[in-house]
Amino acid sequence: MLKSARKKEKDPEGRMPLAEHLRELRNRLAKAVLAIVVVTIVAAFFYKDIIEFFTNPILDSVGCNATLSELAQQRTGTCARIVLNGLLTPFTLALKVSLMAGVIFASPIWLYQLWAFITPGLHKHEKKYAYVFVGTGAPLFFGGAFFAYKTLPTMAKVLLEFSPADLDNQLPLDDLLDLIVRMVLVFGLSFELPLLLVMLNLTGVLTGKRMLGWWRGMIMGITVFAAVATPSTDPLTMLALAGPIWVLYFCATLVSLLNDRRKRRREEMGPADDEASELDLTPQDIGEVESVSSSRALPGQSNNTDRVNGYDDVT
Repeated sequence: MLKSARKKEKDPEGRMPLAEHLRELRNRLAKAVLAIVVVTIVAAFFYKDIIEFFTNPILDSVGCNATLSELAQQRTGTCARIVLNGLLTPFTLALKVSLMAGVIFASPIWLYQLWAFITPGLHKHEKKYAYVFVGTGAPLFFGGAFFAYKTLPTMAKVLLEFSPADLDNQLPLDDLLDLIVRMVLVFGLSFELPLLLVMLNLTGVLTGKRMLGWWRGMIMGITVFAAVATPSTDPLTMLALAGPIWVLYFCATLVSLLNDRRKRRREEMGPADDEASELDLTPQDIGEVESVSSSRALPGQSNNTDRVNGYDDVT
């Protein structure tokens, strides 16, 4: 009972002193880092399987399954072999792949810790928007990563077509993995653009009508971005990135238009019975100021009554 009595009650609005904020941040960071370290150690035992998962589709499309002389006789076109350069490269690559897997697979834990640290300071409507953002952002990111994973073999095959005939291409594994991670991040983050537009609409910054008026510029901008983001020159890979973003952009515009329509209907209906009406804070002219005579008790006012200590001296 004494211990529970000494325990401080949490503020319902999430307010706390600076020292407690820093202590809370330290605890959240420690839990997030511990989760990443544990998952990284587990992933270290399977790092070869992770590498094969990303490189096998590329090798299936451009892999060399014969010697140079056999390829010259068969004239099967260009191909590539994935290689490692350096004595320490296998070890550093294992660390890099394990850490990358640890950050990705431990994301539910460290995202929860980040969310738990931010949530107490949010209002009720802000929490609602944050739930929508987190619940929708993760599937969109993984959807973009999936498109990147599927288009990488075609992209590699097109890029290797620029190689001279009868030459063997060697792809350093660390450079290849860096390219794969970069492509996954670019595709994943680009799929978050429609979600960002919807969140700006929900907060009242951007209207659906304005988004609809931007459709020509957005299509051109998304196409240029896809052409720059994809290393290959074939239109198939570019369209694989630009096409889904076009569709998501128009979906975001439709959601914003419906949300604007709902807002207009709610404003026309007026506030509900349990809601306070909006106050009109527009300054108005109050007219001529009426003069008021001063009180008899003010100093310096002349009167015919003698006063002692604020009282009439009645004799």
